[in-house]
Amino acid sequence: MSQPRDFYEVLGVSRDADEGTIKKAYRKLALRYHPDRNPDDPEAEARFKEASEAYSVLSDQQKRATYDRFGHAGLRSSGGHSGFQSHEEIFSQFSDIFGDLFGFASGRGRGRGGGGARVGADLQYGLELDFMEAIHGCNKEVEVPRQARCETCSGSGAAKGATPETCGTCRGAGEVIQAQMFLRIRTTCPACRGRGTVVRDPCTDCRGKGRTRQVSKLTVNVPSGVSSNLQLRLSGKGDEGDPGAPPGDLYVLIAVQPHEFFERQDADIICQVPVSYPQACLGATITVPTVHGEEELQLPQGTQSGKVFTLHGKGAPRLGGRRGNGDQHVQVVVAVPEKMSQREEELVRQLAELQDSRVVEKGFLREFWDRIIS
Repeated sequence: MSQPRDFYEVLGVSRDADEGTIKKAYRKLALRYHPDRNPDDPEAEARFKEASEAYSVLSDQQKRATYDRFGHAGLRSSGGHSGFQSHEEIFSQFSDIFGDLFGFASGRGRGRGGGGARVGADLQYGLELDFMEAIHGCNKEVEVPRQARCETCSGSGAAKGATPETCGTCRGAGEVIQAQMFLRIRTTCPACRGRGTVVRDPCTDCRGKGRTRQVSKLTVNVPSGVSSNLQLRLSGKGDEGDPGAPPGDLYVLIAVQPHEFFERQDADIICQVPVSYPQACLGATITVPTVHGEEELQLPQGTQSGKVFTLHGKGAPRLGGRRGNGDQHVQVVVAVPEKMSQREEELVRQLAELQDSRVVEKGFLREFWDRIIS
C-alpha cells in the first residue's frame, strides 16, 4: 500500500500557512479537479478526494496539531481517516464553489430571484452633459429601450381570463434538487425555467414571457460635481425580471463636453485671464468669471505674465461624501494689443525710450546676456 502524500504538499502550502491560505488553496484545487468538471477522469477524481482529505485535517486545529506531530500514523492511531469530514460537509463551507461550477450561487443570488426566477438584466445608457450641467447638477429626461412588464397580461404571461398553473415538476419552488455523485445540487426547474408556474394559455402580446420591448421615459437626477466616465445607478430601472423576480438596474454613463474657457482637474477649475500691461505693472482689481459667477481678483503691482492666483472654494462640488468645493486657479497672461491708436503708440515709444535708457545706464540687460552666453 503506497504511503499517502504529505497534506501540505497536496494543497501546495507551507507548514506555517494560516487558515485563510489553506482554505484558498483547497478551493482552487476543488474547482480544478471537481468530478463534474472532469467526467470519467479517475485521476482528477483521486486528486479531488486527496485535496478534500488534506483540507479536512489541516482546517481542524486539533487534527492539524496531531498530524504535525505524528504524521499520517498519528491520525490512524487516533481513529484513522474515518475522522475526515465528508465531501458534502466540506463543500457546505464553500457555497460559492457552486456558483463557479454551475453558473449560479446557492440561495438567492444576483442571477435569480426567489424561487429561481431570473432577475432582469442590467442596462447601460450614455448621457451627454454640457460643462455647467455637470458642475451644478440637473434633471435629464431620457428614453431607454428596455424589457418592461407586459401591459396586456400585467406581467403574468397568461392570456386574458387564464391563470398560470403551479409547476408540477418543482411544485412552485422554481428549483429542483439533483444528485450528482456525492453532491446534492439545486438547479433551476427545467419545466418552468424558475418561475414556479406554467402558462398553458400564453398572452399573445408577450408570448407568455410577461415582458415586452418598450421605450421607457425616465428622469435622471444628476448630482452636482459629476465628471466624465462616472456611472449613476438607477435601481430597478433595467430590464424587467421573470414574475416574482426583481428587475435589473440601469447604469447611466456620464460624458461631459469641454468648456471654451474653463478646464477641470478633479474638483479644481483652471482658467486663463488676459490683463493689460499697465494693469500688470501698476496693479489693479479685475473681474474674473468662475463657475459660480463673477469674482473680484486683486492684482499686485509688478504681476508677471503667467502668475497663478487661487480662488478658494470656487471650483466644482466634491463627490464621494467630501464637503465643499474645489478651488479655481486663475493664470493671468499679459495681453499685447494687435492694434494701437496713434496716441497709444506714442506713449509706448516714450516708455520704450525710458526703459532702454534705464537698461543702458544700469546695465542689467548686458549682465543678463553675459550670463546666458557665458
